[in-house]
Amino acid sequence: MTHEDWPLADRPGFLARRVHQIHVSLFSELCAPFGVTPVQYSLLSALADHAEADQTTLSRIVALDRTTTTGALKRLEARGLVRRGTSATDRRSQSCSLTEEGRRLLEEMEAAARRAHAVTVEMLTPEERQQFIEAMKKIVAAHGGRQASSDLL
Repeated sequence: MTHEDWPLADRPGFLARRVHQIHVSLFSELCAPFGVTPVQYSLLSALADHAEADQTTLSRIVALDRTTTTGALKRLEARGLVRRGTSATDRRSQSCSLTEEGRRLLEEMEAAARRAHAVTVEMLTPEERQQFIEAMKKIVAAHGGRQASSDLL
């Protein structure tokens, strides 16, 4: 198959990138008052689900490389939203948890973040939304170990 047979606008990678760009734009617009990026929101959400986690575990949960995860966590820590410290069980590891301020901010922005997700797919019927999500989950499961390196983000 040549590039003429598969126009750019029909290519899965191009479409996945465009959907991502659209969602990030919507998230940024709707969540602007909170000053949290989608990556930071994912980390805050992961910490809300796992009272405490090391940076390596968090990078795996949010599917980011450790360098990007560490940078985002440092920015969240500087804002007082995340507490980082040496793990009690592994001195080489950084343990992370939400602060009360981080938990409060996450709760305050939850409606706006959910709205960004909803607006991203609002033009789809409920059945199409479910199919779209299931298709994306299938792709992620098949390629689950792959992560973008920080130089590609």
